[in-house]
Amino acid sequence: MIPISDLTKQHAPIRKEIEKALAQILDNCDFILGKESQLLEKDVSSYCEVKFAVGVSNGTDAIRLALVVLGIKPGDGVICPAFTYYATAGAVSSIGAIPVFCDINPETYTISIPDLEKILNKKSKISIKAVIPVHLYGQCADMDPILKIARKYKIAVIEDNAQAFGAKYKNKFAGTIGDCGTLSFYPGKNLGACGDAGMVLTNRQDVYEKILLYRNQGNKEKYFHTVLGFNHRMDTIQAAILRIKLKYIDKWNRKRVQIASYFDKGLKNTGIHIPKVAGYNTHIYHQYVLRMNTSSDNLIAYLRENGIDARVYYPVPLHLQECFKYLGYVEGDFPVSEEASKNILAIPVYPDLTPVECRHIIKTIKEFLCRKK
Repeated sequence: MIPISDLTKQHAPIRKEIEKALAQILDNCDFILGKESQLLEKDVSSYCEVKFAVGVSNGTDAIRLALVVLGIKPGDGVICPAFTYYATAGAVSSIGAIPVFCDINPETYTISIPDLEKILNKKSKISIKAVIPVHLYGQCADMDPILKIARKYKIAVIEDNAQAFGAKYKNKFAGTIGDCGTLSFYPGKNLGACGDAGMVLTNRQDVYEKILLYRNQGNKEKYFHTVLGFNHRMDTIQAAILRIKLKYIDKWNRKRVQIASYFDKGLKNTGIHIPKVAGYNTHIYHQYVLRMNTSSDNLIAYLRENGIDARVYYPVPLHLQECFKYLGYVEGDFPVSEEASKNILAIPVYPDLTPVECRHIIKTIKEFLCRKK
């Protein structure tokens, strides 16, 4: 089986570096918010060309912290795409705020600009205070019109950059454009830890200082708590691993782009829709996502029969998830999101794919399409 991702291959050439870093942490017993955590924050802020970076426990908690420090309260509305991973809206609900779902652009799968303005224009009992554009699959949402709309309606902008670390929007790094950006370092991400970890990026001094306070039990000085904070600190072990991997991220992302280009050429004129890269973006292909004109289930099954992992990210849009039933959305509310959940599929695109494996993937997809004819 060619897996959707293969961390064993990624870790093999850097294993000794990782083991050496872990040994030093074990010797120093420097486990939480240690020296490596502080160095990682400096490394990431430098890499992303952003003033501040704060390491936290995971990507979901990064969104939660961003919402809290930007003043989002229980009962406030926060707009997020209906088509993304649960964590975006889950973080909103976790602080008592209300997810307000929005449809997506059918080509990039990021938040729909017309639908965003339509929601904000509509009279509602919910007071909307923020929007979370998600940079999905490895490329950015269209941030300039989002920021313009946000200024017009006086709402905060939090970039969910769990899937696009290293991507750029008009020469600005993803996650550095809004009031703050959030990162996930879940192991399967392009830059992934060996456990849970996340980060908040911002150019605002006030946001930075509040994130530092709220991530660490609400205290600047131990045992003296000035706000009701959280235990959302980053483990030093994960920070050390991420510092090592950060040295290789550009190389790995370039390899993903090369593989994606090979797939683009191999699948051109087959009738299957290859990823659309917006002209204002670079794409780092956290996922390489294809779209069919009908259900993708049969192609997924055929690929798996032929030793290729393929899957749908995401098979149920958020507005139709059981946990969000209380919001009152029904099927048909976000047709683009609903169609995407049925017709798309992701194929392996990780940097360690071999040419033989890439050829096998293309060949198998073409075989399936020929059989359908």
